[in-house]
Amino acid sequence: MKKEIKVAANLLQQGYVVAIPTETVYGLAANAFDEKALAQIFEIKKRPLFNPLIVHIKSIDYLHTIAKNIPAIALDLANHFWPGALTLVLEKKSIIPDIVTGGKNTVGIRIPSHTIALSLLEKLDFPLAAPSANPFGYISPTTSEHVKKQLGDKIPYILEGGSCEKGIESTIIGFENNKPILYRVGAISKEEIEKIIGKIETKNTASASPEAPGMLSKHYSPKTKFFVSENISDNIENNINKNIGFLLFKKTSQPLSYNKYIQLSLNEDINEAAQNLYAAMHRLDAMNFEAIYAEKVPEKGIGISINDRLYRAQEENFDFTIE
Repeated sequence: MKKEIKVAANLLQQGYVVAIPTETVYGLAANAFDEKALAQIFEIKKRPLFNPLIVHIKSIDYLHTIAKNIPAIALDLANHFWPGALTLVLEKKSIIPDIVTGGKNTVGIRIPSHTIALSLLEKLDFPLAAPSANPFGYISPTTSEHVKKQLGDKIPYILEGGSCEKGIESTIIGFENNKPILYRVGAISKEEIEKIIGKIETKNTASASPEAPGMLSKHYSPKTKFFVSENISDNIENNINKNIGFLLFKKTSQPLSYNKYIQLSLNEDINEAAQNLYAAMHRLDAMNFEAIYAEKVPEKGIGISINDRLYRAQEENFDFTIE
């Protein structure tokens, strides 16, 4: 693996964009200081320039190289959750180009916990801006094969890292008047964060000028029409003989053909469901169904994050706000 990491590092140092594994999803990475390389990310993904990128760093000490006026509570969160699936939106230093931040004076930052991503960052003298390695708005990739199918002809290298452990994107916390705000629910639950810093306000609604990635109402979407169901049994009963696929959390007692559904976790484990979510969506999207119905999962812990992704993926836009 040392050889593969060296190949990726050399390409990044030359200004190329490469796909890298993280514990959340695979990222499309470039030198966070190189505006030309960063512009390639937006071009490859067809990502709008107003949508900011997350910068990945190798240590908490490095935070002070790219951010300033860091609230004490942000450092508390960093010390507790990093390396890990928490992104902090902080006031940026001028060394971070405006293209990274959508023109805002803040930047999202995290330290990934994936050993390969960390080893790569240790070989570089710059941080990596890395949104998910997929066409903008489509299902995020959690394996190298997902990246290859979607972007393989557009990038020179995919650094193999196996299946992503968490399976959904990082949780994003920003600060307004030094007060923490939850911008995006993700792989670390709101409850876990509140155990460390107390109650936090949520600002998770869609915005034309998002404070953080993942705040658009339509996102993470398959090409197949996709609907979220709060009563999946009725949907199965009404469509059992039609060319409809189903994304299930709980085992169904209905006589549904095995090739028409995927259950996210056989043991109804919410963490396993999160890990399998995008891979299951990719598989169902490749099965030529007329539509896919997804079962809403229990609305607690990271189940809230899974439901957020499901609602943003569906055919009609919904204002899905976390209370």
